[in-house]
Formats: sequence, C-alpha cells, structure tokens
Amino acid sequence: MSTSNQITRWYIIYMILFIVSCNQRKAPQSAQSESGHKHTLISTENNVSLSDWSLSSEDLGLKGQSWSVNMVELKGGKQDGVHLIEVDNGRMKLSVIPTRGMSIYSVEYKDIVLGWDSQVKEIVNPKLVNLESNNGLGWLDGFNEWMVRCGIEFAGHPGLDQGRFLTLHGRIGNIPASEVEVIIDETPPYRIRVRGRVNEVSDDGPNLELLTEVSTEPGSNSLRIDDVLTNRSNKDQEFMVIYHGNFGPPLLEQGSQLFGTIEKVVAFDEFSLEKVNNWDIYDAPTLGIAERVNCLYPFADDQGMAHFILQNQSGDKAVSFTYPIDQLPFITQWKNMDSDRYVTGLEPGTGFPHNRSIERKYGRVPILGPGDSRKFNLEYTIHADPVEIKSKIEEIQRIGRRGFEIATTVIDK
Repeated sequence: MSTSNQITRWYIIYMILFIVSCNQRKAPQSAQSESGHKHTLISTENNVSLSDWSLSSEDLGLKGQSWSVNMVELKGGKQDGVHLIEVDNGRMKLSVIPTRGMSIYSVEYKDIVLGWDSQVKEIVNPKLVNLESNNGLGWLDGFNEWMVRCGIEFAGHPGLDQGRFLTLHGRIGNIPASEVEVIIDETPPYRIRVRGRVNEVSDDGPNLELLTEVSTEPGSNSLRIDDVLTNRSNKDQEFMVIYHGNFGPPLLEQGSQLFGTIEKVVAFDEFSLEKVNNWDIYDAPTLGIAERVNCLYPFADDQGMAHFILQNQSGDKAVSFTYPIDQLPFITQWKNMDSDRYVTGLEPGTGFPHNRSIERKYGRVPILGPGDSRKFNLEYTIHADPVEIKSKIEEIQRIGRRGFEIATTVIDK
C-alpha cells in the first residue's frame, strides 16, 4: 500500500473516531429502549453527573414540532452546583431542579408564567439550607419554586411530634435526586419525560423512595406530574405529601378568581375566617398584610377527578389542573396578599399543613406498609383563550352543580 493510501485510511479512521467521541460527549449513557430514547444525566449507581448536556428533535431526526432539552450546572452564589433541566416543547418552557428534589422552578407559555416573585432570587443549593434554623422555618431560605413537594415523612408546620421536633414542610424538597434521566418516546407525539429518583432515608428512620416524572408533549400547553412513592423499609411508615403549587402575576391580581369542584371550605384560623366567604376572590397586593389560609374539601367527577382553574381578573389568562381525588383528598389554599411576596398557593395533598401531630389526630396521616407504593398524578394546563377558559369554568360548574358549604368556624385542630 502506498504512503498516500495509508494516510487516507488513517484519516478516515480518525474522523470516524472523532465523530463517535463527539456523540458520546453530547449524550453519554444514552440508549434506545422499549421506553424510548433514554439519556442518563445523573446516576449515583454509575457515578455520572453531567455539567452541561443538550438534546433536540433535530438530533434524533424527528419530524414535526421542534423541541429541545438542556441541563446546565449553575455557578456562583447560593446556586453554585445546582443542576437545572430546561425543557422547551416548542410552545411551552419548563425548568426542573434535580438538586432540589425534582421541584419545578417555573413554567412559561406565551406571556403567562407559572411561578412567583419570591424574595429568594437564586435557586439555592440545599447544602446552604439549614432546615432547623429560625425555629424550624429554615425551609423558607430556599423557597421560590412554582411546584415544590412538601413531605414526605412529614409536612406542615414546625413543632413537636411525639417528642421529636419536625421542621417546616419536611425534607424532600432539599434532597438532590440520585438518578435522573430524560426519555423521549419512540412514537408520535414523542412525549418528553424527565424522570428522577429521590430517596428520603435515614438509618433507623424512614426509607422512602420517590420516583417522579415530569412530562409534556411537543407543542402542548400542558404538563403532567406522575409520581410513585414506595416504602422500602420492613415496617409500616407514615407519610405526608403536599404538592405546593405557587402562582403569582399575571395570573394573580386583584379580581383573580378560583373555581373548583368543592363540597366544603373551612378557614385555617381566626384571621382567615374573617374573609372566608370571599375565599375564591383575590385582593390587590397590600404591604404587610398577614396570610390567609383555607382548607378545601374537593369532590370528584364521574371519573374520580377533581378540577380547579385559577383565572385572572379579565378572564383571558388561566391555569387549570386536575387529579384523582382518592390520591390527594384535600387541597390547601394559601392567600398571601403581601406585596413583598404576592402569591397564592394551591396545594393538593394527603392532608392539611398542620404539624403531623395534629394531622394524625384527625386521620390525615396515611401509612405505607413494607414495600407498598402510592401513586400521585396531576395535570396542569395553561390557557390563553377566553373562550376556552369560560368553557372550562362552565364544566367545573356543571360538575359542582350541587353547591358547597362554607363553614362558620375554623378547622378542628
């Protein structure tokens, strides 16, 4: 073989190896399986933690609506070392935080944002959150997400329970995910799935595993949360789960209104009782006003689903959500009209946000047997069409035609 042919041959081999190397750097640990195109981003089992990664419909040669998924590692300040996964489905954008228990930082569709303007501006690394500080309110030092799960061993207000001091809203929102992967369905509509595993475990304590999936379809204005909670211990385990969804402007403003399939509204405390008859209407931001909280008892449609929608004053922006009522039989409405942190929390849960000692007293602390699991499935849709919003409200009113009760006393505790 001539020298020139040898050079050509080695050049071709080099280029093939270079292309393969580039592809491996772009999406290591990836595979196409029965569940779709799978890409591992974080894995304690395989010692994998990517700093920067991206994937798009063009990378997979998929036709139709363009989409992309990116993971970045944030730098500087209190957010240093935090992983953020950004999904752009071509119409809607959402951000998942694996470092903070797979919370969802925000969702954007057109000029509507699911999220709020917390005084906490950075996505805080859990290493810098001391849950026991400020008399058990340290959880607030990192609280700025649109959707954060409260729990899972316990949730609710800080305080003593059977001689143990419990901090605000539990630990799961400040536990980094141990396994994270992105899966793209092999067949249309090519649903984009961000999956994670978060373990709340302590020697001689709970051994709870949360498998969570946040997903959306390309071009959609909806997203799903599909979670499975499993007790990995050999003994019964109490648990509490609250899906703490937080909504600020532009959905929240003076005159915004909440509709839902509700059978009963009960004020959380005496201050909330003063305006419980206006539970569904929101006031303008007012500096220094205390929060009001209502406990809502939803009921289900013929398929077992609860329905809610929050619309702005003019009725041209809204978010609706639905979920099986047997999974999350209660929902807390947090109305914080303080202009420093103007937000409403709409929080489906296994109970209300009292300390576990109180919730247990009223039978709102469920138990998982050894190896048992419980599913939680929620779907959120952002609406920018007044006709569509009106139709959704009318559907809720048809389901709820029997009316509902507003209690004249605060909830028992």
